[in-house]
Amino acid sequence: MMRIHLKIKTTRKIIPFNHQPLLTGAIHKWLGWNDVHGEVSLYSFSQLEEGKAIPTGLQFERGTSFFISSHNSDLIKQIIEGIQSDPTMFHGLTVIEVIIQEDPDLTDRELFFVASPIFIKRRNGEKIDHIIYNDQRANVCLKETLLSKMEKVEMKDESFRIRFENSYPKACTKMITYNGINNRASWCPVIIEGKPETKLFAWNVGLGNSTGIGFGAIK
Repeated sequence: MMRIHLKIKTTRKIIPFNHQPLLTGAIHKWLGWNDVHGEVSLYSFSQLEEGKAIPTGLQFERGTSFFISSHNSDLIKQIIEGIQSDPTMFHGLTVIEVIIQEDPDLTDRELFFVASPIFIKRRNGEKIDHIIYNDQRANVCLKETLLSKMEKVEMKDESFRIRFENSYPKACTKMITYNGINNRASWCPVIIEGKPETKLFAWNVGLGNSTGIGFGAIK
């Protein structure tokens, strides 16, 4: 397991609000040819930090940063090699520093804040439901998705519980447009109970659906 924080030099160029596909594209470029695209994602990444919203997009006057984390440390090492080969991203953004974060001890921690909105989707007949934090189905779906990822790496934890912290006063939803498709996602902390290694797994792989394209990172 591993998390890296990327410090990024910016220019005066305006970054579009719907830049998540561009961020995903930069990560895929650094990964190069591999077999993780399209599979259940065991990695997650945050949004760009410190952006100032203006009518036409986001400005980053003093640089920006974001993090990438994964259950598979080899995947992170592959990304680091990709950055070293080509640190450019998009719209003038360039990685200038990579900082490796040691895995934290999460034994006594249960509350986790989001670093990118948590997206949950489920098929309901002919349509796809986007399930938000205050939907009665949300906590079950959160658990289902993480359990499926745990099964992929043969991890078990009978004590594992997870739920949205609905009492958080700033809980809300965000509409994220990805390649022309609107996705209603939750900006709400979560409470995770279980073994420290289970919480660390969630901390690295992210929560909900589509963590591989920029949803569900937690900090």
